[in-house]
Order: sequence, then C-alpha cells, then structure tokens
Amino acid sequence: MKVLIIEDEPFAQKELIRLLRAGGRPVEVVATLDSVEDSVEWFASGNEADLVFMDIQLSDGLSFEIFSQTEVKPPVIFTTAYDEYALKAFKVNSIDYLLKPVDEEELRAALAKFDRIISSREKAVQYLSEVQLQEIIGLYRPAYKSRLVVRLGDKIRHIDAENIAYFFSEDKVTFLMTTEKKKYIMNYSLEQIESFMNPATFFRLNRKYIASIRAIEGIDKYFNSRLRIDLKPPVEEDVLVSRVKVNDFLNWLER
Repeated sequence: MKVLIIEDEPFAQKELIRLLRAGGRPVEVVATLDSVEDSVEWFASGNEADLVFMDIQLSDGLSFEIFSQTEVKPPVIFTTAYDEYALKAFKVNSIDYLLKPVDEEELRAALAKFDRIISSREKAVQYLSEVQLQEIIGLYRPAYKSRLVVRLGDKIRHIDAENIAYFFSEDKVTFLMTTEKKKYIMNYSLEQIESFMNPATFFRLNRKYIASIRAIEGIDKYFNSRLRIDLKPPVEEDVLVSRVKVNDFLNWLER
C-alpha cells in the first residue's frame, strides 16, 4: 500500500509511520509533505498514492485549501488535534478522521474501513464543495485583526492593518514592515499571521513573505511560470510567487 503523509510536525510524521509499519501490512510511504504548496505541487505532478493521511493545520495554511487548488484522487484520512465538534462538518466527505495523538486501535479501524471501501469498489470520498470549504475554514480561523501590537525596546505601540505593507521572515525571525518603512520584530510566525490577517487584503506570496495589496507595486513574469513581485517599500531580494500559486494570486488581485 502506497501512503502519502501530509503533516507539518516531524514527530507526528515519524509516529504515524511507526504505527503504520507496526500494523503488520506492507506500507510504502511515498512522500511526507508539510505544506499546502508542496502538496498541491505533488498532486499536480501526477504522483500516485493509495491512501493519504492529511493533517488539517499545515505550515502554510489549512489542508482543505489543497482540494480547491488541485485534484486529489486517493481517499483521505484526516488527522487533527481539534475536537469532534468542528469535524462534524466534513466527516462524511472522507474515509475517517483520527484525533492526535493517533491511537493504534483507531488507526487499525480506519485502515479496515479503507480496505472495505477498496474491496467493494465503493466511492470513498465525495470531496468538499467550495462553499463547504469556506464554511469549514471559517470554523478554524479567528476574527481578522484590524491592528497589531508591536514593541520597540520598552515602548509599545499599535499598527493599524492599513499601515502594514508586508510581513517577512529572516533567520527564523518574523518582521513587520510598515508603509512608512519602519520595521518591527513580531512574536508571531508567518503561519499565525496568515490565519488572522484578512485574506482580502493580505496574500501569502511564498514561505518568506505575506504582503498587503497596497504593497504590490509591480508584477513581472519570471522563469518557470513564476511571478516576480516588486514590493513597496522595496526589498533587495527577488520576491517570487510559485507556479502553483500564480492563479490564486491573480484571482486575489481582482477581488
């Protein structure tokens, strides 16, 4: 059985692999991925798996976003640390879900369910519609922030969202850049920032940058179907939008 694991926690990846191999059936883990972007690219490249274990909260967003960007053919077993209340909305659209930490008996039951579906040639998954995706994503996302608190030495001030040009990561530190070219260190990761800033205004360009629509000064075509973004205030490095995110980015521009 070829298994794809989409999980952003290294320990959880290793533990799931251990449990699968301890179950007595031959298992080949074809890949372990930790982000929406990598997963979309993996599926879009024509790779194949018999079964997918998919965490809900990934390094760059929610795994539900994968389904809206590419076709996922294999059946899916979700893994999550969230409780059953939020999961009721999509339980019928997957083979099963497993709460973390994954229990060996529950894993065995989920795999048995997978075996029954495959042997009976039933349609395993009726994937989520766009409306369902947005409803479920809304369950996990808090209200968007209209301002953020920043610290500079002993001073504390707030920055309104409309005065934020972009966020970026450098040497494992997250920074906020204002429209007035002022830079502040943040106590949030880019993943956290992406979850609470309004997606109508802010877009995750790549793993290093989240930009406001107001900061997009220019867009150029770049090698391998990517886009190069000119930000305001400017940055010294090339800021690129990957090939798999280009359509989402262009759609975001037109909102």
